[in-house]
Amino acid sequence: MNRRSYTRTETRSFFSPSSPFVFECGKSLPLIAVAYETYGSLNEKGDNAILLCHALTGNAHAGGFASEEPKSAGWWEPLIGPGRGLDTNRYFVVCSNILGSCYGTTGPSSINPETGRPFGLSFPQVTVRDMVRVQRTLLDSLGVRSLRTVLGGSLGGMQTLEWAVMEPTMVRSIIPIGTAARHSPWCVGLNDIARQAIMNDPDWRNGDYYATGQPRRGLSLARQVAMVSYRSDSSFLRRFGRERLAGDDGEARFNPSNLFQVESYLRYQGEKLVDRFDANAYLYISRAMDLHDLGHGRGELEDVLAQIRMPVLCVGITSDVLYPVHEQMGIAAAIPGASYREIQSDDGHDAFLIEHGQMKKMIGEFLAAHGL
Repeated sequence: MNRRSYTRTETRSFFSPSSPFVFECGKSLPLIAVAYETYGSLNEKGDNAILLCHALTGNAHAGGFASEEPKSAGWWEPLIGPGRGLDTNRYFVVCSNILGSCYGTTGPSSINPETGRPFGLSFPQVTVRDMVRVQRTLLDSLGVRSLRTVLGGSLGGMQTLEWAVMEPTMVRSIIPIGTAARHSPWCVGLNDIARQAIMNDPDWRNGDYYATGQPRRGLSLARQVAMVSYRSDSSFLRRFGRERLAGDDGEARFNPSNLFQVESYLRYQGEKLVDRFDANAYLYISRAMDLHDLGHGRGELEDVLAQIRMPVLCVGITSDVLYPVHEQMGIAAAIPGASYREIQSDDGHDAFLIEHGQMKKMIGEFLAAHGL
């Protein structure tokens, strides 16, 4: 095996008019482009691959670049590389942008070849199972024959669980992190509020805004709602307290422009997303999360989970209010032989993107224990 660690960034197109991609909803597209990155080298047997699945507004750029390329840290960069949790001296790590997103893989902002304009709301509703099927096509094209593990947090964890059910002979283990076997009413409700924020913005224009600009206020507000659920009360208290931008004395106390620090932070996070993400993609992907139910069309959820026979590490986060630890414990309890670990953090759901040391230890110990 070539042990030189490197990064490859590429976009590939799949399917054809004679053999289109058929979505779970029944609609089809003749061409799907997939943006992806790989780290490390695939061995001759094609069996040293790891698939990393990203969350709602994530992308394929999970790791860093090789030294000869421009430096750019990815969203899980501390865990990917020689000697790290996902050791690129041993593994061929693949991360692809999900179907329905806006970072190179086909989604609502992509150009519809039939009209020459962005798909907008004419794009078929995507599901987590659709995302997995596109990922499988990509891996086949790369020569991957089996996966040492599939892992991801949040929506990435949903994909991970679907991989175990849809491709049990290809996947040797899974690591779902801070996720759900089916989306809870709590999460559906939060996503619906976020979608209403987007759709109630006059600039949304029923999804046809590409010539006029993003519904900035709506998408920003949607992100702010999400950011509150991604953290915890204790993390907000520790980070912001009740501090104001200009103090809390005299007239400043009553000045509406004298924001609390937490207000300023949330508005900043909202504006950041507006500058990098597509509003329609947010609608489609958040809806895909709400539609996620591992048992749908298969039987009782507990029975479907019980059919997973590979090594499984379920990871919960102690302060996660979005996907609480009891959900992760429930998934682990339903899967024969599954193990359960917790990230100790007061940073809420986002801790799986922050607590790299804990994640490295858990992943490394799990893979070693199962000879992966």
